[in-house]
Amino acid sequence: MSKILLSIHVLAAILAVGPVAVAASMFPAAVRRDDVKAATLLHRICRVYAYAAIAVPVFGFGVAGTMHVMGDPWLLVSIGLTALAAAVLALLILPRQKRLLAEESTSDVLGRLAMLTGVFNLLWAAVTVLMIVRPGSSTGA
Repeated sequence: MSKILLSIHVLAAILAVGPVAVAASMFPAAVRRDDVKAATLLHRICRVYAYAAIAVPVFGFGVAGTMHVMGDPWLLVSIGLTALAAAVLALLILPRQKRLLAEESTSDVLGRLAMLTGVFNLLWAAVTVLMIVRPGSSTGA
């Protein structure tokens, strides 16, 4: 059962978080080019796939339960970083994207949005590394 849950967890991460990371990174450039159609599409991708990305921690908890690693420090740090990444996306990136679509953009707002997107992507990179390396894990992998 853990192999099935792990497969779904990894596929959800690739298919849901990946598009958000790419679309959010492309959004500021689309706004700079004044390509409203592309920026609107990229915002919609970020918003829709953010909901799909909820499957990642849901199945992650299932995997952790079957592997009996719920209290391991690497997992707790990963959970915290995942929650932080979700907060950055939901509370900072998506509202700024929406605001930029509704009004004139400034380079200052675009610069901050690009920085926040970079932070979001770095958080997910850190989670990915922790999931692979699992420091202190007793599984030997």
